[in-house]
Amino acid sequence: MTIPPSPRVSRPVMYHRWNWITFIHWRYPPEVIQPKLPAGLSVQTRDGAAWVGLTPFLMQGVRAPGVPAVPWLSGFPETNVRTYVRDRRGRDGIWFFSLDAARLPAVLAARAGYALPYYWSDMRVRVDDALVSYRCRRRWPGPAGLRADAEVRLGPPLDRPEDELAQFLTARYRLFTVVAGRLVTAEVEHPPWPLHRAELRHLDQNLLTGAGLPAQTGDPLVHASPGVPVRVSWWHR
Repeated sequence: MTIPPSPRVSRPVMYHRWNWITFIHWRYPPEVIQPKLPAGLSVQTRDGAAWVGLTPFLMQGVRAPGVPAVPWLSGFPETNVRTYVRDRRGRDGIWFFSLDAARLPAVLAARAGYALPYYWSDMRVRVDDALVSYRCRRRWPGPAGLRADAEVRLGPPLDRPEDELAQFLTARYRLFTVVAGRLVTAEVEHPPWPLHRAELRHLDQNLLTGAGLPAQTGDPLVHASPGVPVRVSWWHR
């Protein structure tokens, strides 16, 4: 599989680092996921299945162009529930069912400015050598109490050409949402993920069912990465 190139975001509206990220994925029947997508998007499949990911990570260095990072506001945990889609122009990307973040100002700004389903949650990320633990308890808006606790041990690096499915699930450079009833998209620029094999030592979560998805079945597929720097564009039709 050829790894898709990252787009060049010449006028970013936001800079981030997505650090200590874990990709936890389950297979779903495509006919379960498709009705949950807006008009104009089709679920993407791999090995005959749609894929839903739970991705906890640590957001750091968050800032707008020309503005220095504010220590308290520029770093916080986040956990996303997402799936993989294609628009009518054949462009691949991500559709988010939910995004939990630990900073209320960031949640309010993202809900208002980016029309993304962000939620304010009590969250924590701890890194102890190769062991990474995540904690998430949703606060607002409801339903309160949804959770995602995980503990992951990073293993050896994954040779990028070695695992085509890993690239399908992680090499994503486009987001979709709906603004004022119209499907819009934004590009994300970052280098290829330095992926690692990962062992999921513990998982207790109900964010997927909280997003209206059926309970997942089977063992998840797990990858992890120390992180990458990110440049995000503004929405456009």
